[in-house]
Amino acid sequence: MRHPRLTPLVAVAHGSRDPRAAATVTRLLSVVRARAARRGLPGLDVRAGFLDHCAPSLPQVLGSVPDGAPAVVVPLLLTAAYHSKADIPARLAAAAAARPGLDVVSAGTLGPHRLLLAALERRLREAGVAAGDAGARAATGVVLAAAGSSDPAANATVAELAARWARERGWRAVLPGYASAAGPRPAESVRALRDGGAARVVVATYLLAPGYFADKIRDAALGAGADAVSAALGAAPEVADVVLDRYLAAAADLAGRRTSETAVHAAPAPAHERERAAWG
Repeated sequence: MRHPRLTPLVAVAHGSRDPRAAATVTRLLSVVRARAARRGLPGLDVRAGFLDHCAPSLPQVLGSVPDGAPAVVVPLLLTAAYHSKADIPARLAAAAAARPGLDVVSAGTLGPHRLLLAALERRLREAGVAAGDAGARAATGVVLAAAGSSDPAANATVAELAARWARERGWRAVLPGYASAAGPRPAESVRALRDGGAARVVVATYLLAPGYFADKIRDAALGAGADAVSAALGAAPEVADVVLDRYLAAAADLAGRRTSETAVHAAPAPAHERERAAWG
């Protein structure tokens, strides 16, 4: 049952011709709803929209928001690049011009965020990697494999995340790898780690959903001799918590310029969750 007092959360994903991607978004948002209830947001209205290939589109979802009602758009994107910097803002501006009463704000992208590292380690454990063992981490090289972007800043963010992950969690090394648009490719990073003496080399798939890039990363990494390749982050509970962190931060900004009748009424996140959100 939707809560009439809560600002709707419109999660916008890239979209894919691969049906696994949309199914993953559906599962993720189910987890978001369940975890929202645990954070003082029971009945949060969570809707999905897509930028391409899938329905409903972002304009269609925004068109379903009642006149005069606010909405928070949360990009289901792991790095800030073209879609978050230009595409989504342009679509929101067009929607607002078409409906002057629409009050919508966009949250930040999901990454970087400390909880995403926890989600990556969850997926590595599921792939048979002893991510919880400090000794095993010290002997294991990891490739943080992302889609890659024509935006150098987005690729730099992935590289910085890789360095931070290695430093904070004690992996032998963590190198970035990009499936497109930039180098090194995941296979090149696998070979570099192997040549550098890593006893075990694994690949952490830094993608939200399965599909073309996830398959490409897996095939190339295994072909280069990787010992394990994790699945995409998908509906991991940590990802759902990041979605809610981004939503709450943007909703607070939105509520600050609206009357109390339309402000978000939610219990503040616990202190440790606020600290995690601040990291990103």
